[in-house]
Amino acid sequence: MRVMVIGSGGREHALCWKLAASPSVEKVFCLPGNAGTMEIAETGPARSIAELADFAHQKGIDLTVVGPEAYLAEGIVDCFRERGLTIFGPTQAAARIESSKFFAKEVMARAGVPTAASRRFTDPIEAKEYVESLAEVPVIKADGLAAGKGVFVPETREEAFAAIDQLMVSRIYGSAGKSVLVEERLRGPEASVFALTDGKEVRLFPPAQDHKRAYDGDQGPNTGGMGAFAPTPLVDRGLLAEIEETIIRPTLEGLAALGTPYTGLLYAGLMLTQQGPKVIEFNCRFGDPETQVVLPLVKSDLAGLLWEAAVGKLKSPLEWEDGAAVSVVLASGGYPGTYQKGIPIFGLAEAKELGVEIFHAGTSLKDGQLVTGGGRILNVMARGNSLHQASAKVYAALEKIRVKDAFFRRDIGIIR
Repeated sequence: MRVMVIGSGGREHALCWKLAASPSVEKVFCLPGNAGTMEIAETGPARSIAELADFAHQKGIDLTVVGPEAYLAEGIVDCFRERGLTIFGPTQAAARIESSKFFAKEVMARAGVPTAASRRFTDPIEAKEYVESLAEVPVIKADGLAAGKGVFVPETREEAFAAIDQLMVSRIYGSAGKSVLVEERLRGPEASVFALTDGKEVRLFPPAQDHKRAYDGDQGPNTGGMGAFAPTPLVDRGLLAEIEETIIRPTLEGLAALGTPYTGLLYAGLMLTQQGPKVIEFNCRFGDPETQVVLPLVKSDLAGLLWEAAVGKLKSPLEWEDGAAVSVVLASGGYPGTYQKGIPIFGLAEAKELGVEIFHAGTSLKDGQLVTGGGRILNVMARGNSLHQASAKVYAALEKIRVKDAFFRRDIGIIR
């Protein structure tokens, strides 16, 4: 099987790494890829959806796996299927489960899926008036895609007003902030559950937990994710089965009832409240950085499972390895705000000697030297018999890596 992964981050590097290890995979392509994916896949320049379809035809690609949500929201699956190409992911209509938080709320309401109460606003003044009327400070969310950064969890009403202005007036995330959701604040630990589906059959990956805040103790601004671990002991097999029956399956049935059957990877971001698990949001693709800890625990042939889901014939079981996996993000100084690119990276060989995998996120090569190319530079991942053992490996390896002004959280893997 010839497989193409679309994207350039740590998630895509992890996908390439896992797919390249599959006995059914002959060759992996990654477009555009990064300096890490170059070592295990054929890479190339970024392309439009139509150009990617042309490339898939020219190279005889048997299966395409999409990383970033933007391609799915733009209809890449529809385009590929129209041209007779096999691709893993939801259609443009089904991808609205992520590209419109309001649409997702409507689906959940019809299907009886537990989630936070919310209201949508297109006028910032009306949104602020509603915030003022609430007994508790709410969460503010951009309705559209904002690369995982369109959610604000303010502590005061003034901070909530500022978030509304940033999204709706300053438009810091462009059209994603054309409308916003003012949402009830849920309380409890978070968990991420990935569900593989062909529209009917469902297979669940090990439950994970990620850390969105930039600094230790879950402080600082939200980011695309500073690290993750799996499985989270907060979600045992019994609770996972409950999540499948009360959240995953009703959502899939609700989408099918709307005439938008869902295939691919449905990612449920959950809050484990005192009343039970509730949906914070859905994503229509593999999560980042959770993918970097979930895939290392998969015992089954990932390529075969993705193929079965893509062609509507999901039959094989999804089995996990024992133990745990932890991944920590090394980020550029200033992230998630402004940061420099092109800073040399040293020490990866020494770090890998300690038994870790390093998934590149924002890296590139300049005159043969590995340099930074993004806010999240690397994901350092290790497996162990326990979270503690895996974390110890990761942090020992991070001490070997040298990047000017870079930083990382030191509390990934601590259960909260």
